[in-house]
Amino acid sequence: MSNPRERHAMSHVTCIEDLRRLARKRVPRMFYDYVDGGSWTESTYRANECDLQRLEFRQRVACDITHRSLDSTMAGQSVSMPVAIAPTGLTGMQYADGEILAAQAAKRAGIPFTLSTMSICSIEAVANATGHHPFWFQLYVTRDRRFSEDLIERARAARCSALMVTMDLQVFGQRHKDRKNGLSVPPRLTPKHLLDLACKPRWCLGMLGTRHRQFGNIVGHARGVDDIRSLVAWTQEQFDPTLSWADVEWIKERWGGPLIVKGIQHPDDAHLAVESGADAVVVSNHGGRQLDGAASSITTLPEIVEAVGARTEIHFDSGIRSGQDTLRALALGARGVYIGRAMLYGLGALGEPGVTRALDIIRDELDLSMAFCGRTDVQAVDRDILRPSLRPIAGTG
Repeated sequence: MSNPRERHAMSHVTCIEDLRRLARKRVPRMFYDYVDGGSWTESTYRANECDLQRLEFRQRVACDITHRSLDSTMAGQSVSMPVAIAPTGLTGMQYADGEILAAQAAKRAGIPFTLSTMSICSIEAVANATGHHPFWFQLYVTRDRRFSEDLIERARAARCSALMVTMDLQVFGQRHKDRKNGLSVPPRLTPKHLLDLACKPRWCLGMLGTRHRQFGNIVGHARGVDDIRSLVAWTQEQFDPTLSWADVEWIKERWGGPLIVKGIQHPDDAHLAVESGADAVVVSNHGGRQLDGAASSITTLPEIVEAVGARTEIHFDSGIRSGQDTLRALALGARGVYIGRAMLYGLGALGEPGVTRALDIIRDELDLSMAFCGRTDVQAVDRDILRPSLRPIAGTG
């Protein structure tokens, strides 16, 4: 990072909130709001963070915490800390070539990167840019099952090491900010949007320098989708309300490798996911972007762990903004967590160095908080590091 102004900005970043504030200044409003918002009243979006922070730690002293390790595994893959980058749509609109930069940062950090079906950079572009280093691919099942099958085969060809199926986007939540902003890819050039873009020269220069400006996994691959107009029509038609557990079984058979099922909030669905072949389930409410008024993810985590934790790996998503949040989720039974917004704030703020900074912040906070709780290994983290909740958490009695 040779730019003195960028070095100055980086030197003042000590937490994820610092990255969020910087991203807000640098990313066009429609794309920043796409990240920093939820559906309807955004009550579930806010609860995801607040309910995590209500969980209080119990500090321990006089423990030998000299030798500490965050090493673990997620979906059979060794990781340097129990954190993965979540699949996020439009990542390449937060910063030019965003998915590529985030994947490169994850590779260096020794953690998984998950590419969304709705990414700007394609599966092949990410694979080529990372030297075909294994990453995970997240699949949205479309009405056109042939296209879904093609995506699976493309992920296999790119050496993706796990496939993630998202189950909670059969219909779209009502996201008021996106509607008001007229969210589109590429952005519409209305007077309001042009004025906003004029205030974001850094972002504009980056976009001018890249060829990745549309949904790279779809345009030129889905039948009849060759430009932005046909893409919009295709997207509106393709998300499938008939998605069922039989489709998950079909995907498992077709894929053959580790399968992660994302979007679990109910114990019955957790059981069905395992029976359908899930090697891991992700407790997630889509970051509060789907059903507003739904429970926060952390309040549903214990009952999912109780239901299927002995049969499959439990991962956690929605609300992680720090290493302390990561530790809280691990204490309640998660094997690992996903960061979406925290990564996107870093990306929008500073590009690839911002993603690396976000990961370093979470790593350092996790390590120190674990030490204060008298633990030296993430495998030894359990509920004993938390005080009995002041507000009941499902499954804790």
